[in-house]
Amino acid sequence: MRFIADLHIHSRYSRATSKDMSPEGIWRSAQLKGISVIGTGDFTHPGWLGELREKTENAGNGLFCLKKEFHADVPASCRAGVHFLLSAEISCIYRKYGKTRKIHCLLFVPDFSDAERINSALSKIGNLSADGRPILGLDAKDLLAIALDASPSGILVPAHAWTPHFSVFGAASGFDALEECFEDLTQHIYAIETGLSSDPLMNRRLSRLDDIMLISNSDAHSPAKIGREANIFDTEISFDSVMNSVKSGEGFAGTIEFFPEEGKYHYDGHRACDVCLPPAETITRNGLCPVCGKRLTIGVMHRVEELADRKEGFRPKGAPSFHSLIPLLEIVAETRKVGVNSKAVQNEYLTLINNLGNEFSILMDLPPETIVRAGFPLLADAIGRMRAGDVSISPGYDGVYGKIRVFGKAEKKEIRGQGMPY
Repeated sequence: MRFIADLHIHSRYSRATSKDMSPEGIWRSAQLKGISVIGTGDFTHPGWLGELREKTENAGNGLFCLKKEFHADVPASCRAGVHFLLSAEISCIYRKYGKTRKIHCLLFVPDFSDAERINSALSKIGNLSADGRPILGLDAKDLLAIALDASPSGILVPAHAWTPHFSVFGAASGFDALEECFEDLTQHIYAIETGLSSDPLMNRRLSRLDDIMLISNSDAHSPAKIGREANIFDTEISFDSVMNSVKSGEGFAGTIEFFPEEGKYHYDGHRACDVCLPPAETITRNGLCPVCGKRLTIGVMHRVEELADRKEGFRPKGAPSFHSLIPLLEIVAETRKVGVNSKAVQNEYLTLINNLGNEFSILMDLPPETIVRAGFPLLADAIGRMRAGDVSISPGYDGVYGKIRVFGKAEKKEIRGQGMPY
């Protein structure tokens, strides 16, 4: 069975996260997006784990379903089954090889008893109640050892592997190889999460990652961000099937990606001075901001260039496909020339979902003429351009998201007077 899974999100118990990231809110958003399996996030937090126990029930496949009494209203056009997979993200901050390391790791487990065993071990190291994504003074290798002992069928995946400040390969606090981080336990690392600022092609420039699966997830802190990156599986819907696919590639049909330039750490830069530079220019400037002279934040593209042993564009035979998409709300906002959070955009989004089905169906599958017949010719044009990769992007840098557009300035003037139906 072919389905979409987003395995890395956060609950409302994480800092800077929407109060709507409740089991009900996550369940509803997954259906609007077209997601069949969604990570719970934050199972290390006792409050969230208790709420998951209260509001979900075991589906008998290592996954969980929302109890019917907590179901929210969902348009008939996108009603579908949604399964929760127990997941968490841990921030490990520690010293290794004379340097402070800040590594974020994802954990996936099949049942509450496994989660509770992990939580029992981690609660002796730090305060799990302080944040849905706890910060622990724990070597990432030791976290892996704890996870392997507590949940033999669970796995650990390095999160957003290239983010400068908090990742296994990050320029500021990471390593140059998985083996440096996980040492003799590296054999238990089957996959990495590429993160918003890189895509599979960038990662495949490193031959040392040839045996590592590349997964993508949203790291969502609000319902609207769920599914901005995701995975496509062609397996049974079960914990074991999904994890086996992540480990072996069997049944792994590809990923859904941000255009990596839109990610907020793609290029080098200094946000305070509004400076954004490609790697080559950063090198000529010795890594210093041309405005204030301080150190630039080295972005993902630069870091990939440092570690790559292959030329840009290399793609191994048989590598899973990937789809670079722009969230539907962003496309609608551009066609309407107003902000993503405006009432007009929100209304049109719901109209599209009601009439045409879930978001991924609209972005990836529907023929353009179907969207035209529904009364949205400009949107059909924009989606066609996105599918062809015909977009313009100002790259993100130093925590600033990139700006992505499907229409040029001249075209924007032409479409400004075009009304769009609700």
